Amino acid sequence: MLSRMLTVTFDAHDAARLAQFWAGVLGREVVEDAGGALLPGENTQLSLRFVPSRAEKVGPNRMHLHLTSASRADQQHTVTTALGLGAGHLDVGQRPEEGHVVLADPEGNEFCVIEPGNAFLAGCGLLGELACDGTREVGLFWSEALGWPLVWDQDQETAIQSPHGGTKVAWGGPPVAPKEVRNRHRFDLAPAGGDQQAEVDRLVSLGATRLEVGEDGAVVLADPDGNEFCVKGN
Repeated sequence: MLSRMLTVTFDAHDAARLAQFWAGVLGREVVEDAGGALLPGENTQLSLRFVPSRAEKVGPNRMHLHLTSASRADQQHTVTTALGLGAGHLDVGQRPEEGHVVLADPEGNEFCVIEPGNAFLAGCGLLGELACDGTREVGLFWSEALGWPLVWDQDQETAIQSPHGGTKVAWGGPPVAPKEVRNRHRFDLAPAGGDQQAEVDRLVSLGATRLEVGEDGAVVLADPDGNEFCVKGN
């Protein structure tokens, strides 16, 4: 029995505002509930969730989004839209000849608008990739955890993708910066068969570590690189 990725959850000082920003960039609708704001994915695009948190951003995030472009004009349109909604340009040492544009959302979360013609992200949709810092071991763990096959495994870099296509999740290999604080982004999983305890036991057998049980009943674990994630209850 395999987990499925339910959402990528963002901690946010202003969850409603950040959800509206990403809804505007991705062309999605916001679904609000008592716990935060959800941007449901469609056609194998990852869902994004935004929840209130007082945690401060410390250094670069361990994961960031890559948005795709059909043309240079399309890339510029996405950049202009994001800037108009409150994003800013970000210098992370990218070279002038590199075609992607690096931005930060209104709470400083890094993301990239990828140039057209990127073969690796062809056919992945607008939200083409979730790019993560991480080891090969963690890529193999998530492949097993989600039942998503490896679509890249070279030079310690890995990437996985749903069997149905869509957004890829990739890990860049070592060196991985030391983890100092709780991640402000994480995966939320729903057990494929609804049995939370059985799914937690399976994930632990694959290499996860139990951390705690949240107030909402979700079990918080850490993957082999120490990244927190949650397994939701019924």
